Amino acid sequence: MLKFAANLSLLYTEVPFLERYALAAQDGFKGVECLFPYEEQADAIRSRLQDHGLQQVLINAPPGVAAAGEKGLACVPGRQAECLDGVKKAIDYALILGVPRIHVMAGIVPDQGAHAAAHEQYLDTLSKAAVLLQGADLELMIEPINPIDMPGYFLSRQAQARDVLAQVNMDNLRIQMDLYHCQRTEGDVTRHISQSLGAGLVGHMQIAGAPDRHEPDTGELNYSYVFGQLEALGYDGWIGCEYRPARGTRDGLGWLQRYWASAAAVAQTA
Repeated sequence: MLKFAANLSLLYTEVPFLERYALAAQDGFKGVECLFPYEEQADAIRSRLQDHGLQQVLINAPPGVAAAGEKGLACVPGRQAECLDGVKKAIDYALILGVPRIHVMAGIVPDQGAHAAAHEQYLDTLSKAAVLLQGADLELMIEPINPIDMPGYFLSRQAQARDVLAQVNMDNLRIQMDLYHCQRTEGDVTRHISQSLGAGLVGHMQIAGAPDRHEPDTGELNYSYVFGQLEALGYDGWIGCEYRPARGTRDGLGWLQRYWASAAAVAQTA
């Protein structure tokens, strides 16, 4: 059975952040993820995890100056020290929360002429970040993000992410494969799953309906088929539910309840 984690930055936003942990547990989630937890004290988050029997499976490192539109610093020349300071802060949170993996965002490239310098900076920064995380026994995630939602983002294609892993060549560097972003950028989702997952390159997955980023049972992606492919490939990692509910979080969880019911029925007949 596939494992789903509620993304508490996008789900249950009807209540304050720390109250979302209880709602996720009530709805049957065993794992949670979020983008940037740094407005809360790590000990307060840990208490919620313990109180509700949840595992925090993913956090992002700080993205730079979010108010200025920064989407990570890893590829930005002259900002490496700041980026790595953010990675260290994320490690501190991860060790308190028991988080096994951290996503480090690449950043925005202002124009195509800056791409070569950004590429060299990105590889160097990821190498240093991977060493920091390796020392804490943590995985480093990189995520291709579609250029429609995030114009100029350095890392946008699955093959590009696979190339980065090969060039950096660190055992704890993995792809955070968001199927919504994959569909929006290039499609051919299950072939990319097979290529990356089959090669052992995927450390985490995320889902949303495309193109509107609502529940996975909306839009042009057939997640029933996708889930079957993931099961056939033996994927046993977490799948983050990183979507924006079309109405309310609980009103839109029918897709998950149907999956759980179907998986339980299959298990009983096995």
